[in-house]
Order: sequence, then C-alpha cells, then structure tokens
Amino acid sequence: MKRPAQLVFIPAPGAGHIVSTVEIAKQLVARDDQLFITILIMKLPFDKLFINTDPSISHRISFINLPESHIDTQGLAFPSFIKTFVQGHKTHVKDAVTKLLAESAQVELAGFVIDMFCTPMINVADEFQIPSYLFFTSSAASLGFSFHLQSLHDEQGKDVAEITGWDSELVVPSFINPVPAGVWPGVTRTKEGAIASIDFAARFRQTKGILINTFRELEPHALRSLSDGKIPPVYPVGPLLNLKSDDGHVGTDQSIQKSDILEWLDDQPPSSVVFLCFGSMGSFDEAQVKEIACALEQSGQRFLWSLRQPKPKGKMGMPSDYVDVKLVLPEGFLDRTARIGKVIGWAPQVAILAHPAVGGFVSHCGWNSTLESLWCGVPIATWPMYAEQQLNAFGLVKELGLGVEIKMDYKQDSEVVVSAEDIERGIRQVMEKDSDIRARVKEISEKSKKALTDGGSSYSSLGRFLDQI
Repeated sequence: MKRPAQLVFIPAPGAGHIVSTVEIAKQLVARDDQLFITILIMKLPFDKLFINTDPSISHRISFINLPESHIDTQGLAFPSFIKTFVQGHKTHVKDAVTKLLAESAQVELAGFVIDMFCTPMINVADEFQIPSYLFFTSSAASLGFSFHLQSLHDEQGKDVAEITGWDSELVVPSFINPVPAGVWPGVTRTKEGAIASIDFAARFRQTKGILINTFRELEPHALRSLSDGKIPPVYPVGPLLNLKSDDGHVGTDQSIQKSDILEWLDDQPPSSVVFLCFGSMGSFDEAQVKEIACALEQSGQRFLWSLRQPKPKGKMGMPSDYVDVKLVLPEGFLDRTARIGKVIGWAPQVAILAHPAVGGFVSHCGWNSTLESLWCGVPIATWPMYAEQQLNAFGLVKELGLGVEIKMDYKQDSEVVVSAEDIERGIRQVMEKDSDIRARVKEISEKSKKALTDGGSSYSSLGRFLDQI
C-alpha cells in the first residue's frame, strides 16, 4: 500500500498567487487520497491576514499563517523587496516544517512546491533533504522569456547592462514573433531587476520539476520550447481557477454589492456590456480616469467599470474604493451614462465574466484574469500595468489572436496618458459581434474546460507529476 505523503506549498504573498496555489492543492488531493498538503502563508505588511473561508476545501489541505517578519524593506525596488521579504521567512518555514514532521510522523515529507518568487526556500528544502518543485503562476511564454535572459547572461556571456540596454527586439524561443523591448517586464529594464530575474531563473533550473498554470492547447509553441532538455520537466496543469473566488458571505457588504451588480447585468442584453477591471493592484490618476470616461461616453457602449482609488504616492499598499467617484469623473458623467453604464469599486470578477451580458473585457492582463476571461469565452482588450502583464498582452494580441490592443506597452508608473480615442477604438474592436477573435476565444474556452477533464491534456500532465512524487 502506498504510504501517505505530505507536500509543503510556499506561495508568494498576494491574492493571485495564493488563489492558484489553493486550486492546484485541491486538484492534487482529489487525485490522490494518500496525499496531504500544507500551505505556508507569508503576510505582506500592508495586506490582510489570510483566513480560509472556503468550506469545500479538503480536510487534507491545511494552512499555516507564518509569523510576520519585521524586515525593513522601505525604498526597495520590487526584486530586492520580494527577495529580502522571502529570505526573512526562511527560519519561520524551517520551524513550521520541523513542527509538522514531529506532529505527523507517519506521513513522509515528499517535497516543497515553491512559488516563482520563493526560490530562497530551495535551500530550506535542501536542509530537509527533499526535492523542490516550482509552481509558476504565469504563462509558459513568460517562463521561457526568463530562461532566455538567464541563458544570454550565463551561457552567452552578455552583461546585464547590454541586456537592459536593448531598445529594439529580442528573438525568444518561447515566442513566435520577436519580442519588442517595450513589452519586456519592467523589472528587466533595470540593472538590479535584470540581475534578480536572472538569479530567479537560474534557481528554477535547480528544481526537480515545474508546474505551470497553463494548458497545452493555449500555448503549444511556448511549451514545446521548454522541452529542450536543459530545464526540469514542465507540467502544464491549468487553467487553475477558483470560479467561486469572489463569493462574499451572505449579508456582508461584498455580498450585497455583488447581488446589486449581477441584478444590473441581468437587465442588459446578451454580450452587450464591456467590463473594465484592472486587478487588485491596478488604478489610474485623475487625468487617465477622465480619458476612460470620455471614451466610454463617446462609444455609447454599455459598460461596467471597476474604478479604484490609487494608494498614496510613494507608499506600499493596495488601491481602495472611492468614497465618492463623482470627484474624479467628468462633471455630469454618471447622469449622462446612467441608462447604459454602472461604475463600481470592488468587482466580483469571475461572476461578472461568467455573466451572459458581458461581451468584452478591458483588462490589465494579469495571468489569472486572462485565464478567467478565456474560460468564460470573453475577448480581452489589453491594457497591462506592471510585472509580466505587457508580455501577456503581447502574447494575446500578436501570438495567439485572442485579444485586441488598447496599449500593449503601458507601464503603471509612467507619465503616459492613453487617449480617449485609443481606448474607444479598443472597446469597439473587442465588442465586435462576429469577429475572428471572438470565434477563437470561444474555441479556446471549450478547450480550456476539456483540458481539465479525465483524459484531457492538463489532467494527464497532473497525473505524470503525481507519479513522479
């Protein structure tokens, strides 16, 4: 009889990373009744404490909130911040796993599954003499981009200044088209960021296998490029989505907001509403908000707009809901658009995308949001903000033909204001009724669901991973 085994997952802090970690944990325990999973949660100083509120999660999945590490990260750029933050949790992880082993002596520790930003934890796994696996929460194409930069530096001897200084295009094996410098992840455009990215990718190669939140039918070219024998085995196991992720508890503010939004959508014709939402970190200053408002009004398109207030300048934190959106919108905008539009704060994104009234999504192209939109069969108008979102947008528009461009190389902290004309054009394109893009998105939606069923590509890939552990 197979002996019970324990996997320890270490997601990066942040909703997007934790959500997909919980989803892969649910799939793994559903496939192997001798498997136990413990998820170690690191809390960002400005974030809420994680509380598991999903009663459907298996009793074989447990959560441990690690003690907060009070590390001075003030003024650090993201790569240094995340590395310092994760390094500061190594002792906490070691203590938690030691305690876990003492409490469950009958269960064999089979490995760590670490998030793409948690590579310092490979050292902790080594101390316990167990393998590390990587869980990559973005696209196969962007994973290939990371490996390519690292290969240019470590194998071809390009120095970092040369890599970050490129201002034309880069031929990357995981992309069919040359990748313009404008859509490289912002972090790779600085010396510090590029060094950190190269270091992360070098550590990825030290793992025993890479689980990735994508599926073969979506990224066939990128996945083929990752099977060159130079990197660990890759297991595409997506799309990993929590389709109930934004269900507020009945009677809570979020639950009331959600039912109000869905009731409004119930009154709109099928595929008639464009939904604008820019993720948990996405927000704009007043000048850009006015351009979006102007574009929506000029388009005459029905819309649902999640509008968030930026965090205070120079401080770490998350956007919040406005107390009064009228203060940032053009005068009279809400009255003039009352019959066709609704401006909201927080958005129950999955429920909105799944609603038959929604016909297009203006999105920041975060990978979870991209997969949710494709699952629901909703074409995307790309407006990336930060991280690898510009690469995702480039992939959707130029590689896969599943999205239209509003702005592909937008950066959240730049002074650029996207014009109402550009926004309106993107909205009109994404809402086109019988476009080729809409047909392709519908086809990939069906394939995404099939990938997870018995015999599907991701189902089989997850089986191969389970056989390996």
